[in-house]
Amino acid sequence: MNIGEGSDNSNLSTMRGRDFPAIRQFTVFLENRVGQLLEVVRRFEGTGIRVVALSINDSAECAFVRLVLSDCERGRELLERAGLAIIETDLLGVELPDGPQPLLRVCTALLAAEINIIQAYPLLSRPTGEPAVALMVDNIDLAMETLNNKGFRIVTEDDLHDDTIE
Repeated sequence: MNIGEGSDNSNLSTMRGRDFPAIRQFTVFLENRVGQLLEVVRRFEGTGIRVVALSINDSAECAFVRLVLSDCERGRELLERAGLAIIETDLLGVELPDGPQPLLRVCTALLAAEINIIQAYPLLSRPTGEPAVALMVDNIDLAMETLNNKGFRIVTEDDLHDDTIE
């Protein structure tokens, strides 16, 4: 985008830099000690915010905990107030279709578009109850367009909210 004299600024991006329904992932950096994950998860107790996806990578010194939350805005606030070092990343959520080998169908569609999957994990809980995965891909715009064109249902942050839990 070219911003300057004579340019049209009416199509500026949002703060997230995207104008589509990606799912936000928070990577939290923790000291690799017993109980650190519990302390992070406990922060959501009584808030109505659920952890809907979780991935942990650890080394001798630190752990990278990746979380997808049912309410990203409030979740980010809680993590920041706790003074935790976090990185926010956009993921692509996709509902797995009915039938045999649904993950194979998703992977095949992305491979045909030459899109690399960097990370993948299941969404643990969704109000609709349908199985879904969260994917970090090397080209989220193309991945979303490809899966939409192939008839896959994209999971948005709105799908992660569950107004019945408080």
